[in-house]
Amino acid sequence: MQSIEQENKTLESSLQPLIEKLWKGHLFGAENHRSAIISHYLHSNKIVYKKNAIQYGKEMINGHFAEKMNDKIAEEALQYIIRYNDQIIPFQNPSKPEFTFIDLFAGVGGFRLALQSLQGECIFSSEWDKMAQRTYYANFGEIPFGDITKEETRKWVPEKFDLLCGGFPCQPFSIAGVSKKNSLGRKHGFEDEKQGNLFFHVAKIIEEKRPKAFFLENVKNLVSHDKGNTFKVIKETLEELGYTFYSKVLNGKHFVPQHRERTFMVGFDKKVFKGEEQFSFPELPLPERRIKEILENRADPKYTLSDKLWDYLQGYARKHKEKGNGFGFGLVDLNGISRTMSARYYKDGAEILIPQKDKNPRRLTVREAARLQGYPDNFVIDKVSMNQAYKQFGNSVVVPLIRAIGEQIVEVLKKTPVKKSRK
Repeated sequence: MQSIEQENKTLESSLQPLIEKLWKGHLFGAENHRSAIISHYLHSNKIVYKKNAIQYGKEMINGHFAEKMNDKIAEEALQYIIRYNDQIIPFQNPSKPEFTFIDLFAGVGGFRLALQSLQGECIFSSEWDKMAQRTYYANFGEIPFGDITKEETRKWVPEKFDLLCGGFPCQPFSIAGVSKKNSLGRKHGFEDEKQGNLFFHVAKIIEEKRPKAFFLENVKNLVSHDKGNTFKVIKETLEELGYTFYSKVLNGKHFVPQHRERTFMVGFDKKVFKGEEQFSFPELPLPERRIKEILENRADPKYTLSDKLWDYLQGYARKHKEKGNGFGFGLVDLNGISRTMSARYYKDGAEILIPQKDKNPRRLTVREAARLQGYPDNFVIDKVSMNQAYKQFGNSVVVPLIRAIGEQIVEVLKKTPVKKSRK
């Protein structure tokens, strides 16, 4: 009779070909609810996921152990399918959480990293990009659900949580404002199916689930986007849902050696706080970081620009300088800060180049790119290609800035008014 350990080795060995196939593409993507549910179940052990996780496990391993495919075997197989091991996950939810949040448009988890450090428990995550999902899973033990516009994803959003957070993409609106639609007797915002705008999916979740607060991030130019119409609709929509609305453009340079301005929006449910919450954006420290502080001692030669690329960038800069334009590469002052890193950094690294003695300049290493956004050195960065990693950190938030704003939000949440019971 086989021991439990032997049975597990037999199970893992038999499933190995299937596991390799799944990891090549079937576990990640915009419509990945099966693997997302399995990983959320393994990570949280919450009963709400169990039935579906086991059923999806059976579906995935169809043909293996077909003669004895019971729930017990299917559940044991889940950890092998997802390769789950909570002992190697670097960023776990706190053991005694003080508030709950959901992580939308999660990227690689900048919001989550900041809010978990404030004793927040993430109870749902969503990110459609399959490569970002891989990095997120390696660090937090959960494969985020995919496309939030899909009903199969939205139905797994929990009924109760304290804070909704995320950096949604900026898109134009076709009609100038919610109130104008109301005056025309038309459906407004998220109820207008013709809009197709991702913000309205966020608003729909806020309306249905009524979190105590929201915390949103977007590009600096959101306030002027589409002649100010985009920002106006966002503000009006959230206010009409019964939330206060605070916004401010803040710069990540106060925490990392990078000029990075972003628009932040925070709001609190008036039904809970009566509009009397004491919230303000944080007073930011004077910038003190220098780019040389985040550099590795030795960078792999692969990051050094080739003669061909360096000649091209210099020629491109000269051409635009002659025309009076400011376009060109950004050779950083090691005692200063860098330009804003973008998702296109993988193409040539032109906006942030590190000077080298007697050599062509080089790009940031992937680890340096992570540090430039405030990620700690134990953040896992090697589950995707170098180019994908550059995209991920170029799209990310500045983690310590998110934490500083989060501290102010959490202070308000801690003072949630207690409902008086009727006698």
